[in-house]
Amino acid sequence: MNNFSLDQIRIFRAIAQHGSFKRAAESLYISQPAVSLQVQNLEAALGMPLFDRSGRKAELTEAGRIFLDYAHRILALCDESRRAITDLQNLKGGTLVIGASQTTGTYLIPRLIGEFHRRYPEVGVQLHVMSTRRTAYGVAEGRLDLGIIGGEVPLELQGRLAVEVYAEDELALVVPGFHPLAGAEVICRDDLYGLKFIALDPESTTRRVLDGVLRRFDIDVESLSIEMELSSIEAIKAAVQAGLGVAFLSATAIEKELQLGVLHRLTVEGLVLRRPLTLLTHPQRYESRASRVFREQILTNFARSEALAPS
Repeated sequence: MNNFSLDQIRIFRAIAQHGSFKRAAESLYISQPAVSLQVQNLEAALGMPLFDRSGRKAELTEAGRIFLDYAHRILALCDESRRAITDLQNLKGGTLVIGASQTTGTYLIPRLIGEFHRRYPEVGVQLHVMSTRRTAYGVAEGRLDLGIIGGEVPLELQGRLAVEVYAEDELALVVPGFHPLAGAEVICRDDLYGLKFIALDPESTTRRVLDGVLRRFDIDVESLSIEMELSSIEAIKAAVQAGLGVAFLSATAIEKELQLGVLHRLTVEGLVLRRPLTLLTHPQRYESRASRVFREQILTNFARSEALAPS
């Protein structure tokens, strides 16, 4: 077996990701013949074909699927080593890569990134908003410095990641500003069964977490009237504002609407709904100085804040 290069590995991974030699070449800003030549050289070095070229799409062979896992790890280690060297500049450069699930990534993390940027303006920050599962795998595979989620870590990753609950997020019941209950502050539990709810898709992590919390308070989730199910928090807020129903939403997602009066928050008697906000890191990977500072300064200050600190 002969040696192969990092450029060949990057080209191989791009083809696997795009399913096409042409699209991989476009994404890497090189010619398609150059891509084909590098893959041929890589396959010659490994002594086995990595792609099945018989169809219209570049499909991985069994050897290609095995090599792809190593390619991810090799390139992640390259990025990790680069960040370690950049750290010598004492937070005068480099990039912090954060992954976050939908609600936290859309409404909370941008504020925390803003605080980090004000303190360390020369450090670049990338935020990837994705599902809880993809965030966890991003940390496990070294593509993310840290992940911040509001749901549970996939079972198969629970032994590989360091999981720390650093704060809690309150889930609030909201109605439109013109709803008959908008003049009330507190309702009883039985009132929930007379309301029409708008909720996220049942397969979403946030929906599963909410249903689990409600069940712990002896709320019969199956007896709640779900008027419609939508795929995003913004769509749910718009539907509630239009008078199509009510919803349980993260307190961090409704601050502006409450201030404007287009949504009204209700307290359910004897019901305080909170979900943990969890920090994910990889204990076996190098932790950049930027990641450590974000974790120890920004997240710690947030956890101590009066609004969402654990009770």
